[in-house]
Amino acid sequence: MPSHEQLSEILDTVSTALLTVECQQGVVGPDSALPELALAARQSGALANVARLVAAAHESGVQVIHAVAERRPDGRGANRNARLFRAAERLPVQQLSGTTAVRVAPPIEVAEEDFVVRRLHGLSPIQGTEVDALLRNLGCRTLIVTGVSANVAIPNAVFDAVNRGYTVVVPRDAIAGVPADYTPAMIRNTLALVATVATTDEVLGCLERPRRARRG
Repeated sequence: MPSHEQLSEILDTVSTALLTVECQQGVVGPDSALPELALAARQSGALANVARLVAAAHESGVQVIHAVAERRPDGRGANRNARLFRAAERLPVQQLSGTTAVRVAPPIEVAEEDFVVRRLHGLSPIQGTEVDALLRNLGCRTLIVTGVSANVAIPNAVFDAVNRGYTVVVPRDAIAGVPADYTPAMIRNTLALVATVATTDEVLGCLERPRRARRG
């Protein structure tokens, strides 16, 4: 675990952004297409911790980006080259563009200055989306990754960010996956090798500082 001084140096509010991954109503909400994952996100406190981090980011001037996965009603452009995609097509709740399912889920609040980046294909919130360009244009060097799932989208986001030269911070209690014991195993054996792992409270302790002007 990093010291407070080390984490504070990494989480300079001018060059840090917060990414929420698939924290949308059709994934983590009460009418989720993936009820086991939604339950894990809520019972573990991960969703509440994401909301706390987002609120602190708004207060401190840290840029927030919400990465949302969706598909067109006709499915055009969507992947069908993996079992996961084919299974998603058969789910009772579809993440269709313009529906409630692709809105950011409470208790997370979306501020006017936030970006909501929507993707129609793939597994990654970064690869093939606007996220990387937005971060670079904002002068961001550190990315806090939160949300779901620890099985697929979170490791995709972490690896893609690291490969693009960002320093990544993962609050261990602000991500969730299934089964519940998979998340700590993923953190310990994989994410901790490439990202700085902390707790939500430790990250909040670094973000809850006076707002500083952002470049750009």
